[in-house]
Amino acid sequence: MGTSSKERYVTALRYDGLTSLYDPILQLTMREKIFKGRLIEQANIQKDQRVLDLGCGTATLTIMIKQIQPSSDVVGLDGDVKILKIGRQKIENRGLDIALQVGLSFDTMFPDNSFDRVISSLLFHHLLPADKRRTAAEVYRILKLGGELHIADWGRPSNSLMRAAFLGVQLLDGFAATTENIQGKLPDYMQEAGFQDVTETDRLNTVFGTLGLYKATKN
Repeated sequence: MGTSSKERYVTALRYDGLTSLYDPILQLTMREKIFKGRLIEQANIQKDQRVLDLGCGTATLTIMIKQIQPSSDVVGLDGDVKILKIGRQKIENRGLDIALQVGLSFDTMFPDNSFDRVISSLLFHHLLPADKRRTAAEVYRILKLGGELHIADWGRPSNSLMRAAFLGVQLLDGFAATTENIQGKLPDYMQEAGFQDVTETDRLNTVFGTLGLYKATKN
């Protein structure tokens, strides 16, 4: 899912022509099954809970959630119509009941208190700082009391090698959107939005940099 404004919407790999390569690149370079599996595990989704995959992309994570907890009501949201088409085909191929909707992370159009869990993978680094804040506030609004936000995204590099590796992501997705990720500011946005128990739960080194897992609760 891309950035906030219509003037600067950025697709998953920045260039529209690269959209079809999104799944293969993540599978080959990002330890995708590992970090998404850990993200779902920490979300601890219960039977019949309603879950939003925010910035769902091609719905890989969305599908994993539904397969692990079949009784959950899973919704995916993304602003990229082309990438959602790929996701819908993957869902249809697996015969799953998952709704994918077009929308932006900071203006989801869902009612207040709609979800038990909001899960987001590799979305926030696409957003400019103001829209990181807006997105955190929007997630807080649509979560039920006691609901949880779970994020996997780029965080503070664990060493100089990981910092150097992340330069490729910054060149692709833009320094304005990515700098605060590597400054470790994602938890700050969650706290500003009103979340409590904000925690970095895990860190994974990848060929593109250090990936952080985070969780927060609406109390």
